[in-house]
Amino acid sequence: MWLVVLPVLGGIAAGFYYWQTGQQEPPPPPPVTAPPAPPPEPPIRHPIKEAAPSEKPLPALEASDDAMVEALSGFFGQKAVQEFFDVKEVVRRFVVTVDNLPRRKVPLRYRLLKPVAGQFLATGEGENNLTNPGNYRRYKSYVLLADAVDTKKLVAVYTRFYPLFQQEYMNLGYPKGYFNDRLVEAIDDLLAAPEIPGRIKLVRPKVMYQFADLALEELSAGQKIMIRMGVENAARIKARLREVRQELTGQASPP
Repeated sequence: MWLVVLPVLGGIAAGFYYWQTGQQEPPPPPPVTAPPAPPPEPPIRHPIKEAAPSEKPLPALEASDDAMVEALSGFFGQKAVQEFFDVKEVVRRFVVTVDNLPRRKVPLRYRLLKPVAGQFLATGEGENNLTNPGNYRRYKSYVLLADAVDTKKLVAVYTRFYPLFQQEYMNLGYPKGYFNDRLVEAIDDLLAAPEIPGRIKLVRPKVMYQFADLALEELSAGQKIMIRMGVENAARIKARLREVRQELTGQASPP
């Protein structure tokens, strides 16, 4: 008899348990975790000034070469523009050059200025190579070109075309970047180039000469250009860069 009663009682107990469980409220759903907030956009350190009204509308980026060449010719003359500048994809070349001057190398494919005329000169042989002061003369024409520019007019033209520079900067992979900030960074990097009087020791591991001092060789592309042009030329370029920075930001360059 117990063999019959016990299974029946067990079934009744199990049925009561499942009925009671079904009457209870279901457990609350797990709390919903809010998605992480997107990182804040970097603040703009050097906002561009509002451009003066112009009768001519800005061209589309892909059709801007004629307008850029016309603007450059207004500063330097048509002959100098053809001699010193690469006039294809001018906006891209300017943006790429500025962006890469504080880096180790500037891509030759998108260099805005044509290479300095003549070959790099060195004196000595073997492990006794030194920079030749004759190299400094190769940069004179570029220094004279910079001296001839009216800083206020230059910044005014830059401001007018700034939307194109910003658009190209975003196209190059900086959707949240601000090109004018990068330009000021590049100027500050050039101004920080060391001034090294006298001749500098060189090595030639392959075809190109390099600075024997690794600390100099590790400098940015822009700073090495400043060193190669010589202290006097670099001082004149730095003076003009300080004027541009002052006009752009309303602030003096850092010491």
